Amino acid sequence: MDSTQIADAPPPTQPSPAEQKRAARGATRPGDRIFLGLSRGSGILLLVIMAAIAGFLTYRAVLAISKDDGNFLTTFEWNTGVNPPVFGIAVLAYGTIISSIIAMVIAVPISVAIALFLTHYAPRRLRGPIAYVIDLLAAVPSIVYGLWGALVLVPHMSGLFGWLNDYLGWTGVFSWQGGAARSMLTVGILLAIMILPIITNVSREVFRQVPQMHEEAALALGATRWEVIRMAVIPFGRSGVISASMLGLGRALGETMAVATVLSPDFLIHTSLLDPGGGTFAQNIASKFSEATEFGRDALIASGLVLFVITLLVNGAARAIIARRKEYSGANA
Repeated sequence: MDSTQIADAPPPTQPSPAEQKRAARGATRPGDRIFLGLSRGSGILLLVIMAAIAGFLTYRAVLAISKDDGNFLTTFEWNTGVNPPVFGIAVLAYGTIISSIIAMVIAVPISVAIALFLTHYAPRRLRGPIAYVIDLLAAVPSIVYGLWGALVLVPHMSGLFGWLNDYLGWTGVFSWQGGAARSMLTVGILLAIMILPIITNVSREVFRQVPQMHEEAALALGATRWEVIRMAVIPFGRSGVISASMLGLGRALGETMAVATVLSPDFLIHTSLLDPGGGTFAQNIASKFSEATEFGRDALIASGLVLFVITLLVNGAARAIIARRKEYSGANA
């Protein structure tokens, strides 16, 4: 066969998508089909469970809110034992958001710094022990954190509160009138300690997956180690760090026992973060559920529905950020 005949030969035909699917189905082994069915069923079951939880919370919440004599969103009171009942989530929403913001402001920079130290600065003999301690902190139960906060952290916060009052008390946000340090700032610090292992571990894994060629290229151009981190590592892992932070925020929003152990609850919004008092959704549910009447439990479930929606929004935002930049997963490293 000469070159002219080879050039005139028709190109090989590609199978159609339908034929490819039929071939794939024919080549699939029984074990693969069983695993596919189990995986698909597990995903569907998860969606059904989530829908059932949402439906249950919504039904019980509607029963309670329909009998509420106050505004559920703006009332500064929680009294479900009177007739008509009066309750609202204004203080709970404020306390949950403020304590979580404080925790994020403290935990995120420290977590990112620890992750960068472990991946780019720490000697090899130190990386393992430090990483082990961080993993151990993530496994500590929340009630242990709460007991430590009540017995150790609260008594030692007076010095910090006094310093903040002396130098920043004029702002009103850090004014302190004395008393036990069972305030939103203390809760925020405790939550920061609790979410720090989560953010650190995820950020560390993200920084470890930075393509080596990016760092080597920056070094070849004469960059220092900090410039390599600033120009190659942090831009590559930014979306991963944000996602890790939002995962930590999800835990801070729903933390129960630690907050209930440390905080002195009341239904007032304090302008100062150092004043004792306040409340969060999870803390209010944990402290009132055991002694609540049937209607009172419906009211607590209504507040739990709000927390459920907030948590879903936070996790959804984290997934959206991950989807925006899939290359941080290290597939191209």
